[in-house]
Amino acid sequence: MIILITGASHTGKTLLAQRMLEKYKYPYLSIDHLKMGLVRSGNTDLTPEDDEALTEYLWPIVREMMKTAIENRQSLIVEGCYVPSGWRQDFNECYLPHVRFVCLAMTDAFIDAHFDEIKSHGSDIEKRMYDADYTPDSLKADNHHYIEAFTRSREQVTLIDADYEETMKTLLDTKIKQTRII
Repeated sequence: MIILITGASHTGKTLLAQRMLEKYKYPYLSIDHLKMGLVRSGNTDLTPEDDEALTEYLWPIVREMMKTAIENRQSLIVEGCYVPSGWRQDFNECYLPHVRFVCLAMTDAFIDAHFDEIKSHGSDIEKRMYDADYTPDSLKADNHHYIEAFTRSREQVTLIDADYEETMKTLLDTKIKQTRII
């Protein structure tokens, strides 16, 4: 089983992946770690701010890693923002039953009510080195982008609107169906 987690910045993708690792004992791949390894090693001229180009660069690698894990009957949590909204088009029907997709986004009302709290939790799992330009408006714009893009692709988006911890608990407790591996 592959659990693919994406969504807007500061929505708790890494926190959810960490909690799933602890609960299900599945290893997880941080797409951000892969990005920084490629950037720091000089294997790309892209920078951490080149989001669209990074998605185009990283997704083919991540996609093939997911396929390899499925083919080898291995479970894996894959987490990060570099997942294209049309990701399903890159998998044929024999792979898709083995992927559980989660997209996280916050509503404007939640951001307005909890911005300082959201910001205070920004480094709970990984230390953020770049949050100077982070504002309620930039966070809303990022969330709108994910909501619109993934909804347009007919993906379910988990909206964080009221109780953040309850939303995370629901996602964590959703039974992971084990399907017969190809």
